[in-house]
Amino acid sequence: MNKTYFHRVTSQSPTMFWINNPTRTQADLALDHGALGCTNNPSYTQKMLVHLEEGEYAKQVLTEVLQEIDDDRKAAIEFQARMCKPIAEKFMPLWEQSGGVHGWVSIQGDPFADDNAQDIIDQALDNRKVSPNICCKIPLTEPGLEAIEKLIQLDVPMNSTEIFGVSQMVALAETYEKVGRETGKYPMMFMSHIAGIYDDYLRNYVQENDVQISPDVLHQAGLAAARKVYRIMTERAYKCTFIGGGARGLHHFTEMVGGRVVVTINWAGTADKLLEQNPPVMYRLFNPVPDKVIDELMEKLPDFRRGYLEDGLSIEEFEDFGPVQLFNSAFTKSWGIVLDTIKEQRQQ
Repeated sequence: MNKTYFHRVTSQSPTMFWINNPTRTQADLALDHGALGCTNNPSYTQKMLVHLEEGEYAKQVLTEVLQEIDDDRKAAIEFQARMCKPIAEKFMPLWEQSGGVHGWVSIQGDPFADDNAQDIIDQALDNRKVSPNICCKIPLTEPGLEAIEKLIQLDVPMNSTEIFGVSQMVALAETYEKVGRETGKYPMMFMSHIAGIYDDYLRNYVQENDVQISPDVLHQAGLAAARKVYRIMTERAYKCTFIGGGARGLHHFTEMVGGRVVVTINWAGTADKLLEQNPPVMYRLFNPVPDKVIDELMEKLPDFRRGYLEDGLSIEEFEDFGPVQLFNSAFTKSWGIVLDTIKEQRQQ
């Protein structure tokens, strides 16, 4: 195969391509084009149930689960694990060949339990049994941070997600460093900053409140926060690996190229479009954001200010931060649909 865009990104920069919520076919395609890992979120099973190619397979898996498990919540959790297992198996050779550097596949548990640290821990430990290359995806909220601290002690590889604010990243990184020094345990730790959803949230705020702000300035908000997060992580030599997630446009990948970062994107509409357009590989992460852009965002968007400042959010405020609530609402909606589907199937 000729070197495609993602192969060139990997060979010409330290930036890594991961695939998000893939079908089995999309996972194969992503691996063929140089994907080094995979993320899944709580919307995954619902998306697979309605997917034109994967729907029948997903329904078959769900039927098998329901024949074995009577409890609806436990069935939804097991359904997710079984849907993720073949994806993990596809990435397992890469994990083995790289000595556990690449080939990780993350699973995030029941979003309705995100307020319970012990439940988060229990689900993470269960998900680790799916495959050695499973990385447990944990929301960076107050209960999530409590769970992360205990899971570090247990040497569990993690992907901390739902991170929008600089303060969230610092809380994660400092916790990882502190527990690591105390225990000598430094499991693989990814830090997922969700720039695209941040942009969605701020765009909604502008529309709902009739904020007079330049569209060109607003377009830069999520990535401006991501650039600051990456700069601080680099300057302080935090050991976590940056993941850029929640992509809503091609720029959420191309603007991150150049850094030692992972960018995880959907196959349809993003990865396939980048392959089709085949843009030049250019280091863009280090392009400075003009001060006047930051000033306008800080002045007109309170939740940009709260996310951009290192002391903008307390740990207690993480869970109720607007972008976190928006992101999590998509997960609870999808998970709720799966639970409804389970109830309907049991009644047939």
